[in-house]
Amino acid sequence: MITLYGHPISGNSHRVANFLNILGLEYSDQVVDLSKGEHKTPEYLTKNPLGQVPTFTHDDITLRDSTAILIYLARTFDKSNSWYPQEALVQAQIQQWLSVAVHEIMNGPFILRAIQLFGMPADEAVAREKTKNLFEGLFEPHLSSNNWLVGEHATIADIACYSYVARVTEGNFSLDTYPAIQKWLRAVEAIDGFKAMMHAN
Repeated sequence: MITLYGHPISGNSHRVANFLNILGLEYSDQVVDLSKGEHKTPEYLTKNPLGQVPTFTHDDITLRDSTAILIYLARTFDKSNSWYPQEALVQAQIQQWLSVAVHEIMNGPFILRAIQLFGMPADEAVAREKTKNLFEGLFEPHLSSNNWLVGEHATIADIACYSYVARVTEGNFSLDTYPAIQKWLRAVEAIDGFKAMMHAN
């Protein structure tokens, strides 16, 4: 049995929920009420000592970190090996984007959104500049000549990076000047089984 402990407006949770849907896997969706501090309760901390969402369980296996969960799901349930191919170079290229998902995206688009939605005490100007540099220096140039982040079809790299890029507009950051990014977002949304991320409003 698969259980996902997460929150519907968490991009990290959405990565996993989206991929579960795409793979066609049945799972129990357990909402962790972040506003009530449920992620910091002793019961939850036994599952995830970092007190973060998501947490994923599959029978007697428990995993934290959304990108690690994506790798586990791809290796365990994707018999076609298309979402996380076995070739070393492709896996390295995917890992580059997984690192972007948990570093640059979290330091830019995530923070912009968190400032607007949750009043996160952070420097908005710095986060805005990091987002601009990330989009103009990496995403837009790459996606101007590539349909996907890695290779000729969607991989877990696209799933990992999608959520917070798609919702950066909730951080008052416009995607109007990034046509390649917009095209890529639409391509991810067209994947069979895609699960939309809830808007904060």
